[in-house]
Amino acid sequence: MKTLKFFLFFLAVPLFLGGCKKVEGPGGSSSIIGKVYIIDKDAAGNIITEYDAQKFDVYIIYGTDGVSFDDDVETSYDGSFKFDYLEEGTYQLFVYEKCNTCPGGKKALITNVEITDKKSTVDVGTITVID
Repeated sequence: MKTLKFFLFFLAVPLFLGGCKKVEGPGGSSSIIGKVYIIDKDAAGNIITEYDAQKFDVYIIYGTDGVSFDDDVETSYDGSFKFDYLEEGTYQLFVYEKCNTCPGGKKALITNVEITDKKSTVDVGTITVID
């Protein structure tokens, strides 16, 4: 009887572990990087100034089904940001920009990102925000 239990245990462990599929989110070895750049305009739409967004919030949603963010980072002095330790999968990044016709005065700029390889870094480039 002990031999049968021992055999079933070692048969079940690989099936259990092999059936686990990692989903989007933390725990991986990949990163998403990018930069946020601000164009500041007056009420008439004229550009006042442009600059790298310092201490600007960037949000991430794990997968594409989320309605609220899963994590956020703040940009560095040069507008750069990085989300580390991500699994392979699909992500949505978003930042807020000024919107005079939107409820609350802001709208989300959403960028879809796909990580396809382990230990990879996906560069989303520069996200330009009108402020």
